[in-house]
Amino acid sequence: MKKNIMLTIAILSVGALVLSACGLAQTQKAATVPTERYIRVSGSGEVAVVPDIAYVNIGVHSEAEDVSSALEANNTQAAELTEALKAEGIEEKDIQTANFNVYPQTRYDNMGQPVGTSYVVDNTVYVTVRDLANLGKLLDTAISAGANNIYGISFDIADKNSVLAQARELAIKDAEVKAQSVAAIAGVTLGQILSIDVSTPTYTQPYYGYGIGGGVGAAETSVPVSAGQIVVKYNATVDYAIE
Repeated sequence: MKKNIMLTIAILSVGALVLSACGLAQTQKAATVPTERYIRVSGSGEVAVVPDIAYVNIGVHSEAEDVSSALEANNTQAAELTEALKAEGIEEKDIQTANFNVYPQTRYDNMGQPVGTSYVVDNTVYVTVRDLANLGKLLDTAISAGANNIYGISFDIADKNSVLAQARELAIKDAEVKAQSVAAIAGVTLGQILSIDVSTPTYTQPYYGYGIGGGVGAAETSVPVSAGQIVVKYNATVDYAIE
């Protein structure tokens, strides 16, 4: 009986030591948690620039009673279009085939009954225009050369890196100004930067949805195209330590 009592007391004593050690470890761990005070602010930076490059889809749409005739007509027009674009200063590397389709098209009468089938060929090139001053004239030239499907003009910046760097810097500086203002109001002194979180940049850019159907001749004046501005924006969240 005495042995059982002594064994029970021994087990309880060991358990108490283990619990005591665990409690000490938790106390030491809690003591290492940083309690540094900080100020968190958000800033934004925007840079507006005039685009210096444009992209446009220019295509040739042909239709004939048989596929061979449709393809031959389309090939001829597409070749003339490519040569005309090159004559306007567009380099071969900036002319890329974006779409080529050949498909039958059923014709219907007023009663909705099929009356025949024709064949359609579409050939579209994606053109990079680096001289925006010549963009309107280029569109006229394309139409004169046989293009009858023009759409999706978009504008961009050739060198984005410098513009992105400016917008990012403005966002961080804006956050710094706000942090200094908050610190002054609170009567504290800003310390070092603890963290910086910069968002993905956003772009606000013009889109010119110019479109044209078939059977259109050359215009007497160049197509008026306005590139507008592209606005690049960054948001930044910065944490400052309080001294």
